[in-house]
Amino acid sequence: MAVELKVPPLGESITEAVVGKWNKKKGESVSVDEPLVVLETDKVTIDVPAPAAGAIATIAFKEGDKVRVGDVLGTIEAGSGASASAPAPQQAAAPAPAPAAAPAPSATADTRITPTARKIVEENNLDVSQLKGTGAGGRITKEDALGQLSRPAPEATAPARAPAPAAPSGPRPRADREERVKMTPLRRRVAERLLQAQSNAAILTTFNEVDMGEVMDLRKQYNEKFQAKHGVKLGFMSFFVRAAIEALKTFPQVNAEIEGEDVVFKRYYDIGVAVSGSRGLVVPVLRDADTLSLADMEKKIGDFGVRAKNDKLTLNDLQGGTFTISNGGTFGSMLSTPILNPPQTGILGMHNIVERPVARNGQVVIRPIMYLALSYDHRLIDGREAVQFLVRIKDCIEDPTRLLLEI
Repeated sequence: MAVELKVPPLGESITEAVVGKWNKKKGESVSVDEPLVVLETDKVTIDVPAPAAGAIATIAFKEGDKVRVGDVLGTIEAGSGASASAPAPQQAAAPAPAPAAAPAPSATADTRITPTARKIVEENNLDVSQLKGTGAGGRITKEDALGQLSRPAPEATAPARAPAPAAPSGPRPRADREERVKMTPLRRRVAERLLQAQSNAAILTTFNEVDMGEVMDLRKQYNEKFQAKHGVKLGFMSFFVRAAIEALKTFPQVNAEIEGEDVVFKRYYDIGVAVSGSRGLVVPVLRDADTLSLADMEKKIGDFGVRAKNDKLTLNDLQGGTFTISNGGTFGSMLSTPILNPPQTGILGMHNIVERPVARNGQVVIRPIMYLALSYDHRLIDGREAVQFLVRIKDCIEDPTRLLLEI
């Protein structure tokens, strides 16, 4: 009995996905609930399990195809073994070969030409009938098409006229050295949201620098004991999350969003933390981060990182968020202007820590300095508040004792 493998519900407001990978081939055996195919949406990847044990009978969509909720991806012949491959669906008989005829000028209808050569012919309006194929079976290759481009045009037999314009002197086609791939749903969604942020918000960025010395000393002094007690390392991100929350409490408009003609102030602190996944940057959310200890934050952030690399983040992990923190310093970034994560009105950019000469009490000393950037929606947040918000974070990081005591 054939059992259908259907596209399951993908989450709120998501109706389509792309077939990312088939884990089994047609005819191979599968066990019930075994991950059979990976679907990619604009937010997460989803493993579709086998609804029954047996052998794959048909595969209706290949990798890269778009599918919608409810589409039948394929069928499983329940109870069949790996060797019991279902018969291939009957295909329509191939049409009889047409009588030999002179090649038509159109490259798209000529089956004696390679795809790369066809592209060159179409882009340069070459006459296929003038090309002599040197490939297998007389097939026209890329070299044949490029050779035609380099040959001078035959002399005209018509009465002399004004000389034809010279061929363009631009670079020759490089189709043989290009690769064309479709954007993944996640990358398309990122592109849409970045464009949305640039189009719908008045983005401005302010900068400051923070001396990381005190936090680094605190971390060095207590990291071993912290790890022994909580089973996780004491990182910098939890300090910045805590500092951001203190600043958000002082400047609530940075924790708000514009909705039509209204401003919605959020009295909770769901902090998005950008992490690297297997398909790009994603932003899972620390819910009610103001209620979490530093250890809780580090555990959750570490878990986000592991699940992001294994494509195990869920839609709930990624939805919502009132403020975002992005740490480009992990990749060596010195300074950047982060883009807002709509509909949020603020995002904090962290960068790498570099020892720099600074003035302290009239003396030049070497200190570990990090540049900070706050991008914000100027429609709601004035420059004064943005600067003071960043200064508040700077004060908390440079005096972590005050941060831990919440003063």
